[in-house]
Amino acid sequence: MRMYTTYNRLPRIRMEAVRLVKSGWSVREVARHFGFTHSAVVKWVGRARLLPQNAQLIPTRSSRPDISPNSIDPMIVEQILELRAERNQCAEILHHRLATEKNIVVSISTVKRVLKRCGISKYSKWKKWHQYPVRPTPDKPGFLVEIDAVHEGIPSERLSAYALIDVCSRWGYAEPVLRVNSRATARFLRTVKAIAPFPFKTIQTDHGSEFSKWFTKIAVHDGMSHRQTRVRTPTDNGHVERFIRSLQDECLHKIPRNFRIWKKEIPEWIRYYNTERPHMGINFKTPIQIIKAVPSY
Repeated sequence: MRMYTTYNRLPRIRMEAVRLVKSGWSVREVARHFGFTHSAVVKWVGRARLLPQNAQLIPTRSSRPDISPNSIDPMIVEQILELRAERNQCAEILHHRLATEKNIVVSISTVKRVLKRCGISKYSKWKKWHQYPVRPTPDKPGFLVEIDAVHEGIPSERLSAYALIDVCSRWGYAEPVLRVNSRATARFLRTVKAIAPFPFKTIQTDHGSEFSKWFTKIAVHDGMSHRQTRVRTPTDNGHVERFIRSLQDECLHKIPRNFRIWKKEIPEWIRYYNTERPHMGINFKTPIQIIKAVPSY
């Protein structure tokens, strides 16, 4: 068994121990001098014989095992490469064909790993590369506005709504919708922009399909920038997530799941939220008070 260490002076210490042995010291004397076992010194002497005469170090060997008990069978690798060479199919199809045609059961990650190691895997031309520009500081209303969608009920009985909140003032808005997609999101944004008491500068969303490139083009056309959160990091949109929870706890969960009722009750709750409800995050003030105190850009 190999012992791995990050101590960078150990290769030189090994060679110094070998030199002392060659100068006449006994192996046990050298071991006591350096604080290692005598068997370790014996191994160092043996390794030094395989190095050039002018070697100054006995390098640390890798701790990687020579043989892994979980390594892929070479026969399976060969079958994967043969199927790939036939029609240049993707890993998912190769995984299915291995099970049905060759009766070989492996995970799909194993197939992808084999293709990657052999240098024949390729990225999809449709793969989206995520970029994360600097998050703007919400010093004034409209500098950073977060949007998300909320869904209630099982898929067959689901009702949805859009939610928007300004990070600076905590001014919020929500509206029920029959369908969530990029066009509905763009209509919602334009509706809120028209009634908001301040202009919007940056819109922040997650990577849902309703916030696709088409929505980004609409936002840019209307004079706003669209920023998306980091993948699998819902805390980046924490303000709108908390706003949705308040909407659910104080409104949606207290009324029947009916679109007509939502159309009536949500605007009433939004009026209360923006004008009467105190917010701990803004020192128990209301969003309207903050908007009046802090002028927009």
